[in-house]
Amino acid sequence: MTTTSPQATDRTDPVHSQLQYQLAVFARRMEQVRTSDGVGALDRAAYLLLDRLERHGPVNVKALADALGVDSSTVTRQVAPLVAAGLVGRVQDPADRRAVRLALTSLGAHRLSEVRDGRAELTRRLVAGWHPEEQHAFCALLARFNLAMESYTADRHGHQP
Repeated sequence: MTTTSPQATDRTDPVHSQLQYQLAVFARRMEQVRTSDGVGALDRAAYLLLDRLERHGPVNVKALADALGVDSSTVTRQVAPLVAAGLVGRVQDPADRRAVRLALTSLGAHRLSEVRDGRAELTRRLVAGWHPEEQHAFCALLARFNLAMESYTADRHGHQP
């Protein structure tokens, strides 16, 4: 199957037309891979939430929402099934014993590690034919693109990334 669309070859702006099309295909294919072979059995929101808790430790809902660039009600909704599955727990906030923080459980850390390993293996397979320099360049450019999207979103909402 080809990934070139007739609309993506627009002569007025071929690079940007093709790039937006390739990004749409990328998003669709990532979801297909995630749901078809169990490699990423955690959805994107759960994966990013668990990853954030692992990297930064227990945090309250508001701080987690701010870090992920979503509102608190979204985090509350996303974390509920993770708590029910035992991947995230609620712990007392040492600074305010009335407040709680969300924390990654050992089961959550194990599950995140499994998913991360599966995704890394899939990525290795997908770029196996690429030169190491191409792999590094793709990673750097994708990180740069993600940062540009984060900055764009923050600017539109009056926040700092």
